[in-house]
Amino acid sequence: MTSLFSVSGKTALVTGGSRGIGLMIARGLVEAGARVYVSSRNAAACEEAARELSALGEANEANEAIALPADLSREEECHRLAAEIADREDRLDILVNNAGATWGAPLDEFPVSGWDKVMDLNLRSPFLLTQALLPLLRKAGSHDDPARVINVGSIDGLHVSPLPAYSYAASKAGLHHLTRVLAKELGPQGITVNAIAPGPFESKMMAATLTAHGDALAESAPLRRIGRPDDMAGVAVYLASRAGAYVTGAVIPVDGGIGTTV
Repeated sequence: MTSLFSVSGKTALVTGGSRGIGLMIARGLVEAGARVYVSSRNAAACEEAARELSALGEANEANEAIALPADLSREEECHRLAAEIADREDRLDILVNNAGATWGAPLDEFPVSGWDKVMDLNLRSPFLLTQALLPLLRKAGSHDDPARVINVGSIDGLHVSPLPAYSYAASKAGLHHLTRVLAKELGPQGITVNAIAPGPFESKMMAATLTAHGDALAESAPLRRIGRPDDMAGVAVYLASRAGAYVTGAVIPVDGGIGTTV
């Protein structure tokens, strides 16, 4: 079982990896044995996360984490980050597209800037970064041990949220379907593409919502709680390890049942 869920010797890139769900995933991959590149727009937060994760890796005799800051809302930054990875590595085993944003406003007042910002970061950037990193993913993948692309969507792309976050919901639904499209195309090339659809987890993006409605959200879940770091780490390690090698095109809700039963 240890080898089934190991990613020892593998190299990963986690975008938006300095906090929240991205940090949960990065920590899980380091603990499972991967060398993890952590990217986020905030360089200081990125460096701090890499130090924290590297110390964790040393304690568990696992691999290190390396900070590579980038503002992935910009096309040129997607290409620059991919080039930096290519300068350091001859292959990339795991790509986690997690960087994202949200915007809430009443329908009559929802601004074009809020639509474009969220759609660009949540949907365009994962496509651009995956595209730019395809040569490294192809080198890493085989039919027995594929390279992995893991897109972080949301249950708001599966059901209708009560919150007025129109571009967020549309972007995540689009990311889920893009996951399926890429899975079909890249599977024959030795690359799996899957998505995780988180429900409520403690993160900066969810902070205000959890402060105002956290108890009600937990009560609405069939499992009667919000997500914990190990819940997110577990599904990411599953998809990245031998355990998930025959899974592609899947969108996996990690939400205590909210998105599929409520």
